[in-house]
Amino acid sequence: MGALPDVTALGSGKVRDLFAVGKDTLLLVASDRVSAFDEVLPTPIPGKGEVLTGITVFWLDFLDVPNHLLSTDPNTYGYGLDAFADILSGRSMLCRRADVIPIECVARGYLVGSGWAEYQASGSVCDVPLPSGLRVADRLPEPIFTPAYKAPAGEHDENISFEHMGDRVGEEIASDLRDLTLDLYQRAAAHCESRGIILADTKFEFGLIDGQIMLIDEVCTPDSSRFWPADQYEPGRDQASFDKQLVREWVREHGTSLPLPDDLVAQVQARYAEAYGRLTAPA
Repeated sequence: MGALPDVTALGSGKVRDLFAVGKDTLLLVASDRVSAFDEVLPTPIPGKGEVLTGITVFWLDFLDVPNHLLSTDPNTYGYGLDAFADILSGRSMLCRRADVIPIECVARGYLVGSGWAEYQASGSVCDVPLPSGLRVADRLPEPIFTPAYKAPAGEHDENISFEHMGDRVGEEIASDLRDLTLDLYQRAAAHCESRGIILADTKFEFGLIDGQIMLIDEVCTPDSSRFWPADQYEPGRDQASFDKQLVREWVREHGTSLPLPDDLVAQVQARYAEAYGRLTAPA
């Protein structure tokens, strides 16, 4: 695509490749790369980019919230991109440019991951106090908002308090993002529950377009969320999952430089596919 005069590669994230298309639009292309603990692993998960894109597009329609998506059909993108339709189909989104708000807006309904570690140390998560005596994977009395500052490339994101978030982006935007994040999480979690899935936590990203808050990037995917099969849920232990938790566990033991075993790749691929099927199937 580098040969197209109005399409400019802007960079590659852990999963997505980003291109400027004309003056006002961006092309997001989801690869099959997989990351763990902010590092890209050497082994891709075949079909992962298509699953992430398909789930995101589903949620953008289901949640019906202002967002940046224009099209997922490469034949409508213009700028000569139809010539790459075989590469872009199913894994790309043409989107409006937004001024990205540098905060990951995390909603947690269950105590797990970095939230569990922080709770063990302080009894709170991002300065949100929680009841004593909770176990790992316990359902919280109500969902909580725990923002993280999006660090520059190569650095780890940093969990911050709501007050710190307000200092960075302004109190009004911080309040709006908190309320919107919790609303989106609760509606998404209810749909997941109807499909036999627990949405333990997820993160949203937002930007501003003409002064209006817009939902951007991926939405409630296995990469940005923890999905658990409801019929296997048991608090007090690690949970079976539809997300990349298997990859995280393998990386904890073996590091990020070794190739993932074929059987692990197949398991993760199957779980991504099952999550997609359950979430998007007609009622």
